[in-house]
Amino acid sequence: MSKKVIVITGAGGVLCSTLAKALASSGHKVALLDLKKDAAEQIAQVISKDGGTAIGIEANVLQKESLQKAREIVHKALGKCDILINGAGGNHPLGTTSNPFFDNDDLKNTTEGFKTFFDLDAEGIQFTFNLNFIGTLLPTQVFAEDMIGKEGCSILNISSMNAFTPLTKIPAYSGAKAAVSNFTQWLAVHFSKVGIRVNALAPGFFLTEQNRTLLTESNGDLTPRGNTIIGQTPMGRFGEPEDLVGTTLWLCGTGASFVTGVVVPVDGGFSAFSGV
Repeated sequence: MSKKVIVITGAGGVLCSTLAKALASSGHKVALLDLKKDAAEQIAQVISKDGGTAIGIEANVLQKESLQKAREIVHKALGKCDILINGAGGNHPLGTTSNPFFDNDDLKNTTEGFKTFFDLDAEGIQFTFNLNFIGTLLPTQVFAEDMIGKEGCSILNISSMNAFTPLTKIPAYSGAKAAVSNFTQWLAVHFSKVGIRVNALAPGFFLTEQNRTLLTESNGDLTPRGNTIIGQTPMGRFGEPEDLVGTTLWLCGTGASFVTGVVVPVDGGFSAFSGV
């Protein structure tokens, strides 16, 4: 694809920073937005040292005014946005159950921090939903306006395998990512007459700082949940951040010029495997 101005939210994280580096190495100008300015700036510095063009910007995806300020910075430094990657997201422990299945004895469990479905915190659930869904909607409202009237513009959202089949223990995150997938399809239709394509990635299981303690022990061995996931992944491993690059380049490029409204699994075959 021709050289673009690409805005990435959640760009200080492992997955989106990898995408930022790959896009910058292809000659695109990248704006890295993150709530943690230091994290965004560190990645931008790495890209600049490697000869790419990037800036790190502090932005809160849940505050429209913050995003509008970020947009002004992007305009002055790089130009108007051509491609938006909505990478900000995450889970919250207050929206997570302790056990995958409810048992009658759970009601008698007095262990500190133990949570059944009935103990889930409304604020934790709302935080998770807002971060993933509203944190996709608001950046789109702010930056998609730059794309009107231009060619080759697109939006790439980050959904999850949870959106297809919810995982145990994390109802808030699963529901939020299902909303992102639905919004991707809705937005693809809504923007279809003005030439803006909208698609999403649905990563399988990638080791990040958010889920590392859930999937691996302190010595690097897999937890029971980690073992279950690998057993259900035909390729037999967790994803590496670089595994998302090829699909991202395709969906954002001219090779996918007639592709819109799709949610593409990048999951090592997890969604195709019935378990037998």
